[in-house]
Amino acid sequence: MKRILLTVAYDGTGYSGFQAQKSGVPTIERELNRAITELTGVPTEVSGASRTDAGVHALCNLAVFDTESRIPPEKFANALNVRLPEAICVQSAREVPADFHPRFARTVKTYDYVIYNARFPSPRRRRSTYYSYTPFDVARMREAAQYLVGEHDFKSFCSVHTQALTTTREITAIEVFERPCEEERAAELVDEGVSFENYESACESADNPDAENPDANKRNAQKPFVRPAQRRGVSPREIVIRVSGTGFLYNMVRIIAGTMMEAGRGAIEPEEIKEILKACDREKAGPTAPPEGLTLVRYEILE
Repeated sequence: MKRILLTVAYDGTGYSGFQAQKSGVPTIERELNRAITELTGVPTEVSGASRTDAGVHALCNLAVFDTESRIPPEKFANALNVRLPEAICVQSAREVPADFHPRFARTVKTYDYVIYNARFPSPRRRRSTYYSYTPFDVARMREAAQYLVGEHDFKSFCSVHTQALTTTREITAIEVFERPCEEERAAELVDEGVSFENYESACESADNPDAENPDANKRNAQKPFVRPAQRRGVSPREIVIRVSGTGFLYNMVRIIAGTMMEAGRGAIEPEEIKEILKACDREKAGPTAPPEGLTLVRYEILE
């Protein structure tokens, strides 16, 4: 008997979370169990490290199973991938000690919650980001997030249906940053009459009038260059809320994301996060952000 550790990536759209359910609804664990059983000929069940919610994605969730199969451990990845749906892919497989279980090991997990922030939705981003046209203030979100770093009672930031024995958890780091969406940004420029290649130079010219070319400045004054962000309130971008911690409660990261968005749109002040933590009351925090924006991006096993 040997224990195999799988690293699994998946698009959680259309799945009712990771954990198998008695109702038989599609889950990641159910598909893994089916594929391993089909491969080895022996009924097998995996045990996952992170029980991600319905609709949530992962780049690197971990799962272990025991088997007497003579298949070399590293060969399980290829053998399983041909039996799994396209939305699920085993990234690696290796043998681990018989008593190893990632759920009980010292680990740090990192989740990204990604907001697609633009005037209109992007169809190609709809499965992996949460869309909002609200012009969020990223600096306010960043300031609010820092109050959550450290060990706290996160009762205000978990579902009322949690079955955890304690709601104290440790967040080791939170980053909030933005990145431009260049393709969508280029498409938005079409009706501005500015090519994407000339966009930066056009911006620079608008900001720095040419003192030696008054005729050009006169033309600019008559028909000023207007950035999409100025005309529409927000230029296409992704806002990423990256949360790392040693453990998370049910819906915790999604509630953190919802609360950061409240701070970003000005509904709450960043320093109010301290009072929300102290209240230990789910009603005090922001809404639970939709699942499609959340992805498990890193799983570190600490030695």
